[in-house]
Amino acid sequence: MEMNIKEILKSYALDFDKDLKVFLNKEIFETKLDKAIKYSLTIGGKRIRPVIVRLVSESLGLKKRDYKQIALASELLHTYSLVHDDLPQMDNDDYRRGKLATHKKFDEATAILSGNSMFSMAVEILTKNTDSQHYNRSLEVINLLTRIAGTNGLALGQSLDLEIPKKNFSKNEIIKIYELKTSRLFEFCILSPIILAGSNKKLLDEGKLYSKNLGLIFQITDDILDARSNFKTLGKKTNKDIKKNHLLNHISFDQAYTICSDLIYECTNKKNFFGEKNPFFKKFLDFLLQRKH
Repeated sequence: MEMNIKEILKSYALDFDKDLKVFLNKEIFETKLDKAIKYSLTIGGKRIRPVIVRLVSESLGLKKRDYKQIALASELLHTYSLVHDDLPQMDNDDYRRGKLATHKKFDEATAILSGNSMFSMAVEILTKNTDSQHYNRSLEVINLLTRIAGTNGLALGQSLDLEIPKKNFSKNEIIKIYELKTSRLFEFCILSPIILAGSNKKLLDEGKLYSKNLGLIFQITDDILDARSNFKTLGKKTNKDIKKNHLLNHISFDQAYTICSDLIYECTNKKNFFGEKNPFFKKFLDFLLQRKH
């Protein structure tokens, strides 16, 4: 991949938005609930998760017909988590990507129902892959999504995140929460193409490590941006996470960058799929570490 990383991410994100538009035109109608779902999915976003699905898939030689549903499911699941996270009972944020959060644009009940619906849609869209020659692998992907979304992944991470202001969690405990609420969704994005490609346990283990480190880097840089950036740049309130006793209450900014650099080295320094065989994956992590929004 010789193209500049920013150009790749922008190009792949635009391609995904076209697929998302086709999906929404087919699945979304004019009810209030449908409008809330469409609003949540189309008010912006970097599309990092569907882009990483595509990057891993193409590196494995998968075709678009193989990974398109996974990419859509990843964004549906991600957006569901954001809609619920913005609710007053959760992170209590009125804005997302510079626009009104779904519960402010519509109402809290509709936001809850739209999030629930997007999770259901993510599962449903993956069932449309089960008529392929890789039926059992497709079922594994569905099973993976339901596992990472529930009490061993995203939901548990969000639940523990709500406890951070009330409890004196250690640095390692906060890192574990970050793994659950952020890394686990990246794990779905990365392991699903590996499963569909029928790859071996060694590559699955490499994918799990890369997913974990990718999620931690993404969350730690998110904390840094929350502390150092502003609403105009991020499109949401800033300086709110630092009050919750997140990682930067335990370490300095320099230490945070050092941790991220170590995480990048750990999962990309070998002669394997995410290392020397596909150097783009290291460049992708370097890009995330330097992101401004």
